Amino acid sequence: MSFHSLTLHLTVRGADEASAWYRQAFGAEELTRLEVPGGRLIHVQVRVGPVTLMLADEFPEMDSYGPQHFGGTYGALYLHVDDVDDAWQRAVGAGATVIRPLGDAFWGEREGQLLDPFGHRWGLTQRLRDVPLAELQELTTEAFAGLTAD
Repeated sequence: MSFHSLTLHLTVRGADEASAWYRQAFGAEELTRLEVPGGRLIHVQVRVGPVTLMLADEFPEMDSYGPQHFGGTYGALYLHVDDVDDAWQRAVGAGATVIRPLGDAFWGEREGQLLDPFGHRWGLTQRLRDVPLAELQELTTEAFAGLTAD
């Protein structure tokens, strides 16, 4: 099996506003949009670096809901950037809510998590150094010492 690309489909309340937000916060480029009768958008294609996002308005009558309907999302979309401090400031300045503050992580990245205004969780990261597997195992053991499975 070979793969050619990955497109993330994100359902939101307000695809037009989401497109504008991603352009402001992440420097996205809007490529195409498709409106359906009644003014809702079923397809807004934006590119964030090498990643393609397809944004669509909620369509409750078709059981299509965004994370705001469910009170947020559990998964995180990770965006790896060259300057995480700059990307962080742009996203926070555009209205993202901080979930986990930006900081250096033991696995060799500067990382933090944000919630965008549409309920999607984003991790912003910048690689600081490669951590050898043996060191990573040791650091992971230290970081999670004392935790037990339920």
